[in-house]
Amino acid sequence: MTSSLTFKPKLFSALKHYNRQQLTTDLLAGIIVGIVALPLAIAFGIASGVTPEKGIITAIVAGLIISVFGGSKVQIGGPTGAFIIIIYGIIQQYGFEGLTIATLMAGVFLIMFGVLHLGTIIKYIPYPIVVGFTSGIALTIFTTQIKDLLGLSMAIVPSDFIEKWIAYIDCVPTIERWSALVGLGSVAVIALWPKVTKGTALGKLPGSLIAIVLMTVTAALLKQYAGVTTIETIGDRFSISATLPQAQVPDLTWDVIKGLVSPAITIAILGAIESLLSATVADGVIGDRHCSNTELIAQGLANLASPIFGGIPATGAIARTMTNINNGGRTPVAGIVHAAVLLLIFLFLMPLAQYIPMACLAGVLVIVSYNMSGWRSFISILKNPKSDVIVLWVTFLLTVIFDLTIAIEVGLICACLLFMRRMAETTDVKVISDEINPEEEDSDFQMGNLEHLTIPEGVEVYEINGPYFFGAGNRFEEIMGVLRHQRQKPRVRIIRMRKVPFVDSTGIHNLTNLCLMSQGEGIQVVLSGVNEKVQSVLHKAGFDAMLGEENICSHINEALERARQITA
Repeated sequence: MTSSLTFKPKLFSALKHYNRQQLTTDLLAGIIVGIVALPLAIAFGIASGVTPEKGIITAIVAGLIISVFGGSKVQIGGPTGAFIIIIYGIIQQYGFEGLTIATLMAGVFLIMFGVLHLGTIIKYIPYPIVVGFTSGIALTIFTTQIKDLLGLSMAIVPSDFIEKWIAYIDCVPTIERWSALVGLGSVAVIALWPKVTKGTALGKLPGSLIAIVLMTVTAALLKQYAGVTTIETIGDRFSISATLPQAQVPDLTWDVIKGLVSPAITIAILGAIESLLSATVADGVIGDRHCSNTELIAQGLANLASPIFGGIPATGAIARTMTNINNGGRTPVAGIVHAAVLLLIFLFLMPLAQYIPMACLAGVLVIVSYNMSGWRSFISILKNPKSDVIVLWVTFLLTVIFDLTIAIEVGLICACLLFMRRMAETTDVKVISDEINPEEEDSDFQMGNLEHLTIPEGVEVYEINGPYFFGAGNRFEEIMGVLRHQRQKPRVRIIRMRKVPFVDSTGIHNLTNLCLMSQGEGIQVVLSGVNEKVQSVLHKAGFDAMLGEENICSHINEALERARQITA
């Protein structure tokens, strides 16, 4: 690796001081996380529109790579609920091969994010956007599970959110009572299990696994002894395979790649946000600091490998990562063990998955969607400034009504526009008319004698407080235009820039226009308090040559003295 590339997997540093005690806790944590991940991987795979084994393959391949090469000690990777809707949409439009290509492209984008050191930038995506599309995804996942949860008889389920609910209401009379009992019973078991087993050894077992085992046995007994054959199982809808697929690379054409750029970027951004959010949450619990760019590169490698072996997009999973931490996992070895446990289950126990009721998996995803919804965060943001509320609602509604790609794009645009507006509002332009108050000056102000504080006749002083970029530049022009008609024409205009940290091309353009316009009216412009960074930018733009170096002063005393020379 070159010195400019930050790629330092945590596994290698963790193994330097590894011991038998840590190995024991990592083994236990890895086994438990593997068991927790099993029902989720199956449920996420089916809900995404692929076969159940593809969800497990993703958890195995991506989980292993993220643990080996990741920038977090405890991150657990695999398929997550956040990807369900976008995966399903891509498969519907482009087929599974299109999903494979989009995932490969997303892997490349994630690696590029890491190589270009964008890890820290991605973490600053506005919180209302994250909550908005997370809540929107949660509601959409819940909506897609109603059919299986209640056993509704529907030949075709509409893709549109509103049409889907209308169809559900129309099909209420077709509710299959046994499937509904299994589905709602699964929700009850998962929700109540942690409360019932709190403080006991059984509390370490995931409620989702208990619900699957309990409902699968119940469905089998009902079929065997009560003749109930209406409970649909995974085996009724899919053919289960327990063999590992061979690595295959799809045919790549330029037309297909161009068509899949947008969904690929969405997968990459969503994967980056979720994985870095998970790693950040984990840091706060274990008192460590993850390497964002290394984590992004690992996520990219995982999303390159997963589709080659028939998997789907993967990212860091917050729930499984927290399960790992809570059970003693402190190094990437736990994540490797989790992948190995899933591999053993896949090879030897996968055929048993055909007996799992679809209503039970729907119940698992209902709980997942509730946990994802973040409704408390959603409500708290509604009390924030209107701009945050607008971004939240726009992102949420676009996610639900349209799709995640549009929601992220529009949400980011709204956030950027609102950020620019706020930045423009932080830049203030003040007009100083008679004299300058020395108490308002910084320590660099040279007191001299009091006459230096007095603004000479025929001189105007303006002070810009804040960054001088395009929004503030336009605002300054507007203020100058108003004052031009209200005041008598001066001989000198002093523009104080001591509190301007940077200036962009629009700011330079506005200053240039002001100087040229002032020169045309016989008014000399003098700049005061320009810092070295801003002065360097002005010099490169040729501004000092146009204005004259003698008219760019280091502080207000010098600027006032220059103004006296001009007006003398």
